[in-house]
Amino acid sequence: MMQTSSTVAARAAAIRYDRTTIVLHWLTALLVLVLFVLAMLWDFLPRATRTQMHSLHISLGIVLAAVLLLRLAWRATRGRRLPMAAEGLQGKAATAMHYLLYLLLAVQVILGFAWRWAQAETFQFFGLFPLRFATVRNGPLAHSFGDLHDIVGWTIVILAGLHATVALVHHYVLKDGILKRMTGGGGT
Repeated sequence: MMQTSSTVAARAAAIRYDRTTIVLHWLTALLVLVLFVLAMLWDFLPRATRTQMHSLHISLGIVLAAVLLLRLAWRATRGRRLPMAAEGLQGKAATAMHYLLYLLLAVQVILGFAWRWAQAETFQFFGLFPLRFATVRNGPLAHSFGDLHDIVGWTIVILAGLHATVALVHHYVLKDGILKRMTGGGGT
């Protein structure tokens, strides 16, 4: 009996990712959203508040780096591997989007650290203790890293928005259950 794409998608949707994968996915999404909102807001605030928001942004960026490393390690070792939710070009596009988002997140974290290093400014890690990555400022390099960090940040947000939109189309329009793979419980 030949299976249609919708049959394959429905069967695949019945399988959910494990809890750890789901938590790391949504934690990544939340961190990206909060980091982006902070960056969009701080220019409109007084200097003292802006400095605090910069420190919070950097602190959360370090948390994002840790979450990303955990997520990649979990995926490589223990995370539940699911069959593709869709066949053909749609499945390949979804896989490509996931890998592209992972790559961009890794690049963004590296750019964030590089930018901080080139700025050579001290910041407070969640207000607990000071951190400084370098002692000599490199203005032109800081500017370049900052520009790249902004471009990659916008790219991540746009692609993540597209990713979320497609998930919502699957859920509300196609009603194929694909979104359920990354929500709710199921598994370890």
